[in-house]
Amino acid sequence: MQITLCATAQAAPVHSSTPHSVVDDAGSRIALAGPAQRIISLAPHTTELLFAAGAGEQVVGVVSYSNYPEQAQTIQNVGSYHQFDFEQIALLKPDLIVGWASGNPKPLLEKLRAMGFTLFLSEPKELDDIANNIIKLGQLAGTQANAEKAAASYRQQLADIAQQNKNKKNVTVFYEIWHSPLMTLGGDHLFNKVLALCSASNAFADLDSLAPQIGVENVLQRNPDMILASGMDTSRPDWLDKWLDWPQLSAVKNNHLYFIPPDYLQRHSPRLAIGASQLCDHVNKVR
Repeated sequence: MQITLCATAQAAPVHSSTPHSVVDDAGSRIALAGPAQRIISLAPHTTELLFAAGAGEQVVGVVSYSNYPEQAQTIQNVGSYHQFDFEQIALLKPDLIVGWASGNPKPLLEKLRAMGFTLFLSEPKELDDIANNIIKLGQLAGTQANAEKAAASYRQQLADIAQQNKNKKNVTVFYEIWHSPLMTLGGDHLFNKVLALCSASNAFADLDSLAPQIGVENVLQRNPDMILASGMDTSRPDWLDKWLDWPQLSAVKNNHLYFIPPDYLQRHSPRLAIGASQLCDHVNKVR
């Protein structure tokens, strides 16, 4: 059963003449004279964070694949996370732009700064950073009450998941994020922290790259207990069943081939709690 994380109702902005000041994930202090009224989001996950913070009504521009919540799909598009429509951004006259520190090209972010726009950069590296981002965006948007509730709900869900799965036998997981070329996630990705909630581990945690390319022989050598597939949407990818060609794999032999929609595990938003819950359910089938 999926967990509802983002309320559809948005809190009205709290107007105040006192500065709204926070430090973003890049270490920069962002200070506004009052609540942001016209916000542009430059990544799908930052769109979700803004809506979770109760600031959805103030979002005037988003990038491609900002598909959650449903209301986000009706907001003006300003390009993609790696290619901005600067003319459209200027026309929208944002008083706050929320970007993605590692995902948005730095030269494009610098151009926005040169144009005089205020940027908040998001880069969650720990599970709790998602809650912190929600709270900070709520402070900038003047929707602190909604933001605090959303952050508390997310934190409680993760705490419950961790409590339910602590001290269980370790399960090694190979997460196949793409099939051609064969790719997984390395040890520095936030996915490893989600696995830890389930008392599970990444079969390729020793690799430094965030999304390393590997070979079938590497998977055969490491022989994971479980194979988890990503995909393009909510549909189970056909390529997951290609692993049936290697019946010597423990995951294949024991029928532990699973799928979770990528937005639940790869998008750093409150919906990560949904992904964590589904992941732990699959991991517990392996034990």
